[in-house]
Amino acid sequence: MFNGIKQGRRLSKILDLNRKHVGVQLELSDIQLIEKVQEGDLSAFEIIMSRHKPKVAAVIMGMLGDADATEDVGQEVFIRFFRTIDKFKGDSELSTYLIRIAINLSINEINKRKRRHYVSFDDLYSSDSSDPHDRENSPDNRDLREILDRAIQTLDSKYRKVIVLRLVNGYSTKETAEILDLPLGTVLSRLARGQKKLQEILKPFYNNEATHLNTL
Repeated sequence: MFNGIKQGRRLSKILDLNRKHVGVQLELSDIQLIEKVQEGDLSAFEIIMSRHKPKVAAVIMGMLGDADATEDVGQEVFIRFFRTIDKFKGDSELSTYLIRIAINLSINEINKRKRRHYVSFDDLYSSDSSDPHDRENSPDNRDLREILDRAIQTLDSKYRKVIVLRLVNGYSTKETAEILDLPLGTVLSRLARGQKKLQEILKPFYNNEATHLNTL
């Protein structure tokens, strides 16, 4: 919609979340806000960002487990959407559309990391006493959520994105299938396999009690 230097300047402005909402009502629907953005009202895009940024960030954090990367990828999600906003036809909810972009960009980041180094769950236990069977390293003395997050980072992306959406962020199976553009059966299959892989990874750390994954 915008191009060149003019686009860059406007993008830098909308990324400043401290700007006041001017000329746009917070009660407007996403579609109404998008129409205002297309008319050149950048404050409408700021509202879109503030409305959807928390969910987008939560999914990216689940995929990457890195706050700095989450911030960078999160900004790229909205920049990508802003640049292609005219292509959004409203066939799905805007939140679904943005989460789909977030998942795809997260996978791109994961692939970049794979080319740089291999992420091992053992990295979490790189201290002097790294034996997961050691009582000093039992879940009673560690942040269980941190252990789980690191375990999720070791999963292949096709399992990771289902686990992150369905279990970590609480999307329904139907919503997960819509976001990922997958059949329900495929989502259920990958969810089951992903959970099984996590249970295998976590078994030593939970003293054979990794079954509480189902209560996330």
